[in-house]
Amino acid sequence: MILRKLRERSGSPELGGPAIHVGSRHLRVGGGVCQTLLVIGYPRDVSAGWAEPLFSYPGQLDISFHLDPVPAPTAAQQLRRRRARLESAHRTSTAQGRVEDPHQVTAAMDAAEIADRIATGQGRLFRVGVYITVHAPTLEMLDGHVQQVRALCSSLLMDVTPAMFRAVEGWISTLPLGTDAVGTARSMDTDAVASMLPFSSPELVADLGETTVVYGINTHSSGLVAWDRFYGDLDNHNSVILARSGAGKSYLAKLEVVRSLMVGVEVTVIDPEGEYTRLADAVGGTVLRLGSPGQPGLNPFSLPPATEDEQGFTTRALFLHTLIGAMVGDLSTTDRTVLDRAIVTTYAQAGITRDPATWNRAAPVLGDLAAVLEELATAPDTEEGFARAAQDLVGRLEPFTQGSHADLFNGPSDSTVGGHLTVVSLRDLPDEMRPVGVLVALDAIWRHVTTRAEARPRMVVVDEAWLLLQDPAAARYLARLAKAGRKHWVGLTVITQDVGDVLGSALGKVVIANAATQILLKQAPQNLDMAREAFQLSDGESHLVGTAPRGSALLVAGHQRVGFHPVASPAEHRLITSDPAELAALRAEEEDPYGGVPEPPDSEAKATGGQEVDG
Repeated sequence: MILRKLRERSGSPELGGPAIHVGSRHLRVGGGVCQTLLVIGYPRDVSAGWAEPLFSYPGQLDISFHLDPVPAPTAAQQLRRRRARLESAHRTSTAQGRVEDPHQVTAAMDAAEIADRIATGQGRLFRVGVYITVHAPTLEMLDGHVQQVRALCSSLLMDVTPAMFRAVEGWISTLPLGTDAVGTARSMDTDAVASMLPFSSPELVADLGETTVVYGINTHSSGLVAWDRFYGDLDNHNSVILARSGAGKSYLAKLEVVRSLMVGVEVTVIDPEGEYTRLADAVGGTVLRLGSPGQPGLNPFSLPPATEDEQGFTTRALFLHTLIGAMVGDLSTTDRTVLDRAIVTTYAQAGITRDPATWNRAAPVLGDLAAVLEELATAPDTEEGFARAAQDLVGRLEPFTQGSHADLFNGPSDSTVGGHLTVVSLRDLPDEMRPVGVLVALDAIWRHVTTRAEARPRMVVVDEAWLLLQDPAAARYLARLAKAGRKHWVGLTVITQDVGDVLGSALGKVVIANAATQILLKQAPQNLDMAREAFQLSDGESHLVGTAPRGSALLVAGHQRVGFHPVASPAEHRLITSDPAELAALRAEEEDPYGGVPEPPDSEAKATGGQEVDG
């Protein structure tokens, strides 16, 4: 049937027509020739990625794997018969005084081990057929390629044989049809099958778990680069992505976010430019637009449940000191004393004390703190120095309590961080307000990821991190998250385009040093020497990150280095692209999905072919 369809497609009534010519070993198709090799022997002991040299062969090869699971009862019966034959042959040879055959003994041991694994449910048995079709423009070049492929297979301890008088069947078996027309298969268990699949890179050796993410295709071979930040013996779950502007760092970060969501990782993003909102809307995530009119804010006075933080009152008071310091500038010793007294009084007026039983009451807001400071400034029993300090703080806090962005800090906490994806957008915040907004967002995220309610892998993505590192308070919070995140199963992803600012500050170096996974895209020439020294890059690796095409990256994890290029599916690309031309085309498509073509008729007209029917 398949041959008949191929003849019909080629327009030739005969098999030997101009489109397909069949020889004893080769097949002439579409202006070229090809020959199929059947894999009939495999090495006994292999490691992950052992067949990678075959997948990265520079010529044109079509390699197909045909996996047919064998039912457990049938597998057990086959293994029992095989063990009986092998043990019987061994006993016969021993009785006749023959020299022990090591291959026979090894085969019996392997059959017994596989039988035990299948009986205990640790593996399954498969019938595996592997076929290699070699392509070339001419028959002479084909002979040379076939010899090279056979030599390569021999170096991998694989036995191959040409598909004699079955050239068509071999070719069909390597087409993406899922059809094994040859039927030359061997029995293998789960581990052996997994080691053959091209889902690993030989340059990258790592333990992969349930949260494995495919980053892209190895730039030095055709293997896939897969990495798991939350599993294995990594020092921490953190990652840094460093690149110059336009190198594709946000694209890679969003691709990792999408694929992390698929494997059950909870993701929270601090998004300075609103790049992740389309992605969040598409996957049903939550978007907190700080500073946007009518949008909910985050109240820094809100207390956590006592079950999550027994020191919640003290923690809130200390954070309020940090936050107000970021709002109004440096605080003197007198300012801090007055502020501490005002914070405790503000909570007390709301009925909240150090007793956890009072923490479920409505929390005060920043305006309440300003009112308490005003009372301290005008109270007759307040010392003159304290009164001046209190009045000064009231004036410096006025933009945040009565200004245009008072709703962000001077209202109840109507929004929370949580869910499978939360994006905190800072796009609507003015530049001078962003350090404060980032600090509030980081505090809310830290409070969420340290909750004891549910233990699950979480990822915190901070895009354009150089904006945070410019503010000392936000930089300290980022460094704290980088250091202590592992204890709470949290991985911090720091993305920045200004490598000099990150490596030029002490807290930036702390963030880099506490990232077990480091990804370098194309670097600016002026930052190349700094990146080379910080990440201990070789001459070849420095050349790679200095001349990498857009999107290509170098993954550095300790002594392991591998170059890769991220590849997204069309559906993923639509969600993560930030190219203005593509975004404009997508918006136009959403507004006019039929591209100017009249909208199709309604269901009744469709049923009648679009024509009116009488009666």
